[in-house]
Amino acid sequence: MAKSLIITEKPSVARDIAGALEGFAEHEGYWENDAYLMTFAVGHLFELLQPEELDEKFKRWTLDVLPIIPDRFEIKKKKGQSERIRIIEKLLERKDVDRVVNACDAGREGELIFRYVYELARCDKPVLRLWTSSLTDAAIQQAWSALRPSAAFDRLADAARSRAEADWLVGLNSTRAFTCFRSRHGGFNITAAGRVQTPTLAILAKREREIAAFKPEDYWEVHAEFGVANGEYPGKWIDVDFKKNKQQPHGRAERVWDKATAEKIHQRCQGKAGTVTEETKPTKQIAPQLYDLTTLQREASSRYGFSAKRTLQVAQALYEKYKMLTYPRTDSRYLPEDFDPAPPDWLDQPEETRPRIGKGGGVHYAVAEGQGE
Repeated sequence: MAKSLIITEKPSVARDIAGALEGFAEHEGYWENDAYLMTFAVGHLFELLQPEELDEKFKRWTLDVLPIIPDRFEIKKKKGQSERIRIIEKLLERKDVDRVVNACDAGREGELIFRYVYELARCDKPVLRLWTSSLTDAAIQQAWSALRPSAAFDRLADAARSRAEADWLVGLNSTRAFTCFRSRHGGFNITAAGRVQTPTLAILAKREREIAAFKPEDYWEVHAEFGVANGEYPGKWIDVDFKKNKQQPHGRAERVWDKATAEKIHQRCQGKAGTVTEETKPTKQIAPQLYDLTTLQREASSRYGFSAKRTLQVAQALYEKYKMLTYPRTDSRYLPEDFDPAPPDWLDQPEETRPRIGKGGGVHYAVAEGQGE
């Protein structure tokens, strides 16, 4: 009987799909039932060759050979991934496999992970795409009933290749150029640069220059104590007509940049009676957008002191293990269309059996007889 081979990006996703499609038996590195085989990658299994692997002349880091722009980019197996690649290739070659289902993550990188595996195995069997960002059983089953042709995602794959090759061109050429320049008087002062790292460092460098060039200026504020029937309260003078301007970038509504003006305000208010009014009016505010990873990390740091890494670990566990979040490694602030609107089953459970976040940042699940990780 002909079978379909399903390839996922992570083992945890393979387990979720196996649970949704049912009837799978686990083997060494893959699952199988009467209709399907399933295996997984572990992120990127291949990477682009380094310049010295393309041509011997690039072994020496010199400005003479820059920029390095290969006619064709080649890929190789990542270190330590040979066994995983061997298992996938062996399953692709099985005679009872008549089609392949790409079930890698619904995104640019997931597409590239699968394409590299498929192409390096020299496979020519037809491919279908399982596209889902939610890993609930209902979402997986719905996506499975609507498998799409792989060709529909060719442009996404092209974008992923372009990203990888652009990183290579910018990162390796810039790193070699800066390293050669900084080593011109001797030594080997490696200076890493890249598409993501360099503009990020540029932001920090710009801010550092602004701090170094900062010239302190004196300013004054006018404070007062107001007496009312129930006691006293502090107040501060503000300029109600204040507007930001480039001539005074550090200006604030409460700052007075001239001492004489501040003293005049003080004298004008000294010992005078005032009136206090309060105005309220109803306003409408649109519900805030959902979190993306960056805003989630910022909020977790502010509220709980979590590091960015710890927040990501918790979010990843809540996504993979408990199905409480959508895919966290994204800048999207919207739910996918296939997201299950029903609340999770654990909301009806007693408090002590619900998922919780442990002190070490890991996600735990409390059970009646003990604590389960």
